[in-house]
Amino acid sequence: MKLTFRWYGKNDPVTLDKIRQIPQMSGIVSAVYDVAPGKVWSESSILEIKEMAQANGLEFEVVESVPVPEEIKYGAPNSDELIENYCENIRRLGKAGVKCVCYNFMPVFDWLRSELEHQNTDGSNSLAYNEEQVLAMDPEKTSLSLPGWDESYTKEELSRLIKIYKEIGEEGLWKNLEKFLKKVIPVASEAGVNMAIHPDDPPWGIFGLPRIITCEENIDRFLQIVPDNANGITLCTGSLGASTDNDLVKMARKYAKRVHFLHLRNIKIVGKREFYEVAHPSECGSLDMLEIVKALVQNGFDGYVRPDHGRMIWNESGKYGYGLFDRALGATYIVGLFEAVEKMLGDINK
Repeated sequence: MKLTFRWYGKNDPVTLDKIRQIPQMSGIVSAVYDVAPGKVWSESSILEIKEMAQANGLEFEVVESVPVPEEIKYGAPNSDELIENYCENIRRLGKAGVKCVCYNFMPVFDWLRSELEHQNTDGSNSLAYNEEQVLAMDPEKTSLSLPGWDESYTKEELSRLIKIYKEIGEEGLWKNLEKFLKKVIPVASEAGVNMAIHPDDPPWGIFGLPRIITCEENIDRFLQIVPDNANGITLCTGSLGASTDNDLVKMARKYAKRVHFLHLRNIKIVGKREFYEVAHPSECGSLDMLEIVKALVQNGFDGYVRPDHGRMIWNESGKYGYGLFDRALGATYIVGLFEAVEKMLGDINK
């Protein structure tokens, strides 16, 4: 595996010189953040990220993300043009040496939380989700701004989009995803880029909006649309793990060779559709991180991995979920997991 770290560009308070000091860190996960979804990234912008990373002894082989415009997701008349722009971005990224692109197909909202500073008993704070509180945030009446969004909308635009998605439903979203995949995956395969769709976070519908990358049955359906290896997934333990219906160890075992990107984080499930994010080790939360990694390694996973959302600890402040300290601790824990599993399996196979 290759250990990576999310970096939000020049304005990220977590600087590249700090990231490079994390043991066994191979590279950064980043993107061109000043171009609107649906537009083509300039080659110079892509190369600038690569050069900044290399100047700090890091690679730039993973992009998270190339946002999929809403018009593609709901099938607007200009979707063909936007998909071609998307394909051009993939070509340019492949040319620059990018090997993996993480993206999602979540309507309107990316990952959602009800609380950004949940107070933990150890004095840290973290992101939390409570279904009752989330549903009380009526997006058609309240101005929402949560981390993870690619863009914000006016109340009028939100109302329009929610109405459109309610009308097309899950099958309409599947139809538009299929169109997207059948045009993009051949381009990605030719460019040497693996596409890794991120599961919906949390993995259930919200505000009446359809969400489809949520469970084993749906991931099976997704992978069968285009059976090319370039069509793969981002296995995000914190996203899929929020549903107790998902068996993450089984999914890790089943999809290992189609997992191009691995987001490892732990969550503590405290009720139905209620959880908060915790430190990465298994004993801190509800997910068995060791068994997940073991299932992946045993079944051929050899992709990119990054520590996902971290708590805010040691009085750090910054982008919620993306501070330095706890993610750095998570990175070293991940290195230890992989080293232990790989050596254990190596001894077994001798």
